[in-house]
Amino acid sequence: MEIEDGEDIFVWNGVEVGGIHIPTGSDCEPVLINVLHLAASSQGEKCQQLVEAPHVFPSNAEVRAVLTALAMPVAVLFVSTTDSVGEENWVAIPEEDLKKTFREQGLGNGSSVLVQESKDDKSLLLRQGKWFTGATETSWLQVQNLCEVESEEKQVKISATVNTVVYEIRIKAIKELKLMKELAENSCLRPIGRNGKLLCPVPDSYTVKEAELKMGSSLGLCPGKAPTPSQLFLFFTVGSDVQPGTEMEIIIEETMSARDCLKLMLEKSGLPGDTWHLRKMDWCYEAGEPLCEEDASLKELTICSGDTLLLIEGKLPLPGFLKVPIWWYQPGGPSGHWKSHQDQVDGTPSPSGVWTATSTQGAPGDLYAEASLRHVGDLEISEEATLLELKSQAMTLSSSDFVIPSPAFLRAWTLESKRPGRLLRTNLQQLKEYKLGRKTEICLEPLQKEENLGPHDVVLRTQMRIPGKRAYAPHVDLVWDTACGWTAGSLRQRIAHFCSLPVEKIEIAKYFPEKFEWLPVSSWNQQITKRKKKKKQDNLQGAPYYLKDGDTVGIKNLLVEDDEDFGTVRDDLGKETQKQLALGKQKSQETLRVQSSDVFSGVKTPARPRAPEASLSIHVGSFR
Repeated sequence: MEIEDGEDIFVWNGVEVGGIHIPTGSDCEPVLINVLHLAASSQGEKCQQLVEAPHVFPSNAEVRAVLTALAMPVAVLFVSTTDSVGEENWVAIPEEDLKKTFREQGLGNGSSVLVQESKDDKSLLLRQGKWFTGATETSWLQVQNLCEVESEEKQVKISATVNTVVYEIRIKAIKELKLMKELAENSCLRPIGRNGKLLCPVPDSYTVKEAELKMGSSLGLCPGKAPTPSQLFLFFTVGSDVQPGTEMEIIIEETMSARDCLKLMLEKSGLPGDTWHLRKMDWCYEAGEPLCEEDASLKELTICSGDTLLLIEGKLPLPGFLKVPIWWYQPGGPSGHWKSHQDQVDGTPSPSGVWTATSTQGAPGDLYAEASLRHVGDLEISEEATLLELKSQAMTLSSSDFVIPSPAFLRAWTLESKRPGRLLRTNLQQLKEYKLGRKTEICLEPLQKEENLGPHDVVLRTQMRIPGKRAYAPHVDLVWDTACGWTAGSLRQRIAHFCSLPVEKIEIAKYFPEKFEWLPVSSWNQQITKRKKKKKQDNLQGAPYYLKDGDTVGIKNLLVEDDEDFGTVRDDLGKETQKQLALGKQKSQETLRVQSSDVFSGVKTPARPRAPEASLSIHVGSFR
């Protein structure tokens, strides 16, 4: 099913989501309807431009639900039909048929519905039901002179229809701007984005519809020819910190290889050396995956006109190899952590490299937030290599600082948001089986003794509560074999054996550092729902514990302490701080609300009808 680690899976009870009843079954199967309606200009005036937006409705909903979605109380609905000749016609739906369902009206996925206000005399349709395509009203495009040539007019309006060829618009603009005829052979039209950025040039052979130009939008008349159908217009910049307006531009053949494209961009940027590679900017304006297949053409790599490529320093690893940044990780805070002998004296790294454990008593804290992370270098390693080989090679990166007896004294984690994420357990498993990806960073945690984790082993940070004090002893790592299940009983048995205590004489709780809260892990036969008197699913991976590698578990010895409190002084302070922050935020919001009401209390404003909501279509391209 191609489900990988970290995937989001939506699980629901089949009845409701967030208290809202969700109908199910074939009767209410959702259908996607393309709704066309008149657009409104910024001044609120009507223009002869149709806006098409997809809407989803249950198939058993009434057709008048389209009006509700557009916040239009009264309107005429048209549906598209095809006559015997094969031409498209639009037929009005009678008022009484608006009570029919979409299925009864014969509307399904991809059907189109045209919405037109009843009071509108300027119909978009001719009497025969054909489109009105006249260019006499607001069918125009605005062209600005962005050539390095002075003209009497800075911008002109060019009338056009959806079938007008871009070449005609460009020639008309040159004539009306009274520019030199030579520009007809060396100029192009480029759409101007909302932020003023010039977008990819539009080929002369395209129609307005093919170029996806909106009527009333602005174009820039710029020097230089537009790319041919076999060429790509690309933006590129140096580094991953893309500042708007700093991108450079280049036109290249789509059959050019990524290697040759990189050379051209380096020449245009004036960058020396050959230790660079290309990455494609993803949809959130960050550096995406590198273009590893350097001999593949840009077309084969699905690079399109308008894409932004990033010049990133550093050579690509060889095919089948990974370049993995390696970090040393030391759990900090009140728990046991590793230091060299010199660290204990003056806090400076010891060149001798002998590791010892130190500890501090107190509250559990956030071990990850207080941990020490140090980057020791990048490791280029084959995807066929095992985790054990990665650890062995990583030991050479830090040989000048520390001495690790063997790879078995290292525990490997992926690094996510500057803290350990996924635990890499099996030493003999190949790196490609972990699906690390080209952005993955690894942090290695030195251990006091050898460790060889199995595929079902889970590592937990356990802390024994100090009797008579609201504090805990230093954390001790516990390896729990979950082969027989993630049950509360199994965990309690493992911890009791680990602490040499009877299982009925311990209480355990998981710590949530972001909330400063402890959640006791009770014996599962005690947890019975009030409604159905049925046992809950016995799995600590699910709600409400979400237990995973690296979590902190507090242990209480009931032989010497039998109260129900797992908290510490630090937890009390953390909760109080969060409470004060929440109160401060609430007070600031109330103050703003009072100030705004005072400003407008003395002003009598006439009630204005709510404008119809405009639909928003978001198109997300493929960045693979």
